Amino acid sequence: MRIEWKKRELEEVCSVDYGTRVVQKRDGGSIYPVYGGGGATFFMDTFNRENQMVIARFAMSEQCTRFVEGKFFLNDSGLTVSPKDNKVLFQKFLDYQLLFLNDYIYSLSRGAAQKNLDVPAFRTIEIAFPESTSEQKRVATILDNAFVAMDKAKINIEKNLENARGLFESFLKCIFFNEDWEQKTLKQVSSEFSRGKSKHRPRGDMKLLGGKYPLIQTGDVSNSEHWINTYSQTYNEVGLGQSKLWPKGTVCIAIVGSNVAETSILNFNACFPDSIIGLVVDKQKANNEYVEYLLQSFKTILKEKGKGTARDNINVGTFENQNFPFPNVEIQEEIAANLNGLSTNTKNLESIYYQKLADLEELRKSILQKAFSGQLSESGLAGLKDEQDVLIG
Repeated sequence: MRIEWKKRELEEVCSVDYGTRVVQKRDGGSIYPVYGGGGATFFMDTFNRENQMVIARFAMSEQCTRFVEGKFFLNDSGLTVSPKDNKVLFQKFLDYQLLFLNDYIYSLSRGAAQKNLDVPAFRTIEIAFPESTSEQKRVATILDNAFVAMDKAKINIEKNLENARGLFESFLKCIFFNEDWEQKTLKQVSSEFSRGKSKHRPRGDMKLLGGKYPLIQTGDVSNSEHWINTYSQTYNEVGLGQSKLWPKGTVCIAIVGSNVAETSILNFNACFPDSIIGLVVDKQKANNEYVEYLLQSFKTILKEKGKGTARDNINVGTFENQNFPFPNVEIQEEIAANLNGLSTNTKNLESIYYQKLADLEELRKSILQKAFSGQLSESGLAGLKDEQDVLIG
């Protein structure tokens, strides 16, 4: 820290201003977004803030500071901070310092189920700033330029990530469009095609749980990619007695709620309730990996069939008259192998892009660290820019 930088408690040099409590039913409108501790929730026809850094006050997440551009309404779940004297402290310099202090501010949260800001402790956090507001403006300008460049880099990386996913999804849709292939129902290519079983009520009765038999739920199906490799619940002998153990290789289809039409394949023997359809392929007629990829490509159609009730759902009957393309098993196996290879390559690309995003975030923190230890200069920024260019490339 340079010697000419001052250190002061926040409340000594800044005003802390809470947002205003509003409810959508009474106050909702259509013009200005309403922010609190997180993202926008609804809209109103009036605003009480413009271009300000918001700090979460209630229901804090790890990202508890965020700059909101334009006019918006701040509710009582958030607060803003402004200098008491603009001749002492430059607003944008203060905003960047609050962003720099994000993790420390989050550490001031209290509560188990919901983390809320300890406001008295927040008011006493120490901030540092040069005596000269011209120097504060110089630092803020350097940060502006750096953050604009990093935001562009982030957009480019996210676009590359989207393109990688889109390539696989596009190939998935195209590969199953072949009019020469025979059309069959899932039941016609299965040795077993039925809903899972869980006779006992309530289903979560503890006397059923805690044994050696894996228990899969719709969330496990949705959160897996092609294969289900993990589980978090098990049945004991009592649980197994009122359910059914499906074999490794079973294709699972979630049929209710937000996970409707999600699919994956068991990589171990497991039980599951009637919110999941199990499909055991007839190996003379179908390949299970081909079937799972096929169902991925039909996901949008199946989801649409499940709409129209209070809770989205499909069932065995949904598939009675739904035909799917099935070439001979050898071709199915070849297609599955090709898709496995493409999937692996796509995941490798995604991993690279996710790492670039993580590195970019670390670079952002590094720049803020240098800024608020008095070490940020144009020459120093040039070195950081080189690092940023490597991340984009």
